[in-house]
Amino acid sequence: MGGATTTDVAGSAPQVLLVPLGATEQHGPHLPLSTDTTLAARWAEGVAARLGSAATVAPALPYGSSGEHQSFPGTVSIGADAVQLVLLEITRSAATWVDQVVFLSGHAGNLDPVTAAVEQLRREGHQVSHFFPRWDVSLSPPIDAHAGRTETSLMLHLSPDDVRQPLPPPGNRRPLAEIIDELRHGGVAAVSASGVLGDPTRATAEEGKRLLDQLIDRTVVALSAIDVKWPSP
Repeated sequence: MGGATTTDVAGSAPQVLLVPLGATEQHGPHLPLSTDTTLAARWAEGVAARLGSAATVAPALPYGSSGEHQSFPGTVSIGADAVQLVLLEITRSAATWVDQVVFLSGHAGNLDPVTAAVEQLRREGHQVSHFFPRWDVSLSPPIDAHAGRTETSLMLHLSPDDVRQPLPPPGNRRPLAEIIDELRHGGVAAVSASGVLGDPTRATAEEGKRLLDQLIDRTVVALSAIDVKWPSP
């Protein structure tokens, strides 16, 4: 949408605005700071391609609530309050010309402010939804937390030239539920010196494509259940 004119947007009459939410934060020594933003943008583009002319993709928001990564150089966090306020204002503005605003967040740290913003906007009467990456829990190997096999596979598919080689050794591989208290008190650095939570060494582009396709499929199914008059294919 960023390259369109106001006439282009008016002529296409989009009913749904997909807003990718990313972050600028460390993803270990091998993945770019823009990893979450790249995922969110391509996720939104994939969903829009499936929905057709009823949907358009807004420019991605490249900053999020990333305080847990602040110990690592390159991280730029705007905090939860700022994220919530930005989403409120985006929706209030966009609601003058679209029926539905959908936030697709590639960064899990945005969960609290995104959820709070959506709840407030719904109380105001806006049609708004939000999604975070979710995959089949039966996947083998299981999804890991940060900069491990999952995100490395996704980036090998989405932007392989941005993945530094050789891939680093595994970071902390304990389940997130076991380290969440330490992480909340001391950030990611308290549980992983490299910033990696998981094992990136066996990541593949093929696995990344499969994960992204599943994510797009799930989102399209969920959006199709929303009360919007989708055009015929």
